[in-house]
Amino acid sequence: MWNFSIARSLGLMVQTAPFIMLRIAVYFGMAIAYVLVTGTGAGIGWGIGGLGDESFRAGSAFIGGLAGFCLTAGVLYLMREYILYVVKAAHIAVLVELLDGRPLPDNKGQIDYGKEVVTSRFAETSTLFVVDQLIKGVLTTITGLVQGIASFLPIPGLQQLVSLLRAFLRIAVGFIDEVLLGYTIRTRSSNPWQAAQTALVLYGQNTGTMLRNAAFLTIIVYALTIAVFILMLAPAAALVYWIPGGWSSGGLVAALIFAWAIKAALIEPFAIACMMQVFFRTIEGQVPNPEWDAKLSQISSKFRMLKQNAGGST
Repeated sequence: MWNFSIARSLGLMVQTAPFIMLRIAVYFGMAIAYVLVTGTGAGIGWGIGGLGDESFRAGSAFIGGLAGFCLTAGVLYLMREYILYVVKAAHIAVLVELLDGRPLPDNKGQIDYGKEVVTSRFAETSTLFVVDQLIKGVLTTITGLVQGIASFLPIPGLQQLVSLLRAFLRIAVGFIDEVLLGYTIRTRSSNPWQAAQTALVLYGQNTGTMLRNAAFLTIIVYALTIAVFILMLAPAAALVYWIPGGWSSGGLVAALIFAWAIKAALIEPFAIACMMQVFFRTIEGQVPNPEWDAKLSQISSKFRMLKQNAGGST
């Protein structure tokens, strides 16, 4: 089975309640922005559509709503570095302290402390963002390596299993990159590039354990997300009812947006806490394997970029 404690992860969620509340505010704010701006765009389109027949009006409302949705998505895309820095990484920093049994300072709040820790490791948001993107790229390469090995095994029906494995791994990488960011914070290194390089080598030499746990966790996470989506359908449909033009698919879209918000605010930090338990416990007492370092250097240009930046950092 899995190597993480669900009770321990839920306990960490309770212990980091200020960050959970921050995540709820941020992600539900995003969800509401999507719905409001989409509704405003649909309303403008509906008004302009009054110059034509009913078919033209419905099309105008749809185009207006789509424009509002895309505008919101663009603005939030520009905010992605800030969200990673303040919301995600700071929360990870506090989770690392609690997992290692270190007390948090009494003279400052969790959010301020988490930001302070992240700032001490990553002086600029751009550095954290680039390190995170490089980690994701190397993880994708490792995933492709696992898939490639499996596809060459002469086992009947294996191709169907490889397709399923590919879907699981694609989702799992979204949890693991933040776990490896947690490792870079945990080491207290002044060279985040080198810490990320070490984290990836340790992950590579423990890929089997990590992916097995990630597969179990992916099932749990998406079962919860689907349940949330079903619960969101009725209230989302009621909300979208007030959008001009009565978007027929609006309720479904709004339910998906709010289910995403709940997943990002509550379910993802739970998953990260679970995978941190697995990773930190698995690598205890280990040292990076030079063979894995050489292998990643050979197959991943992003890993080579990490190594170059590590050598050039002060």
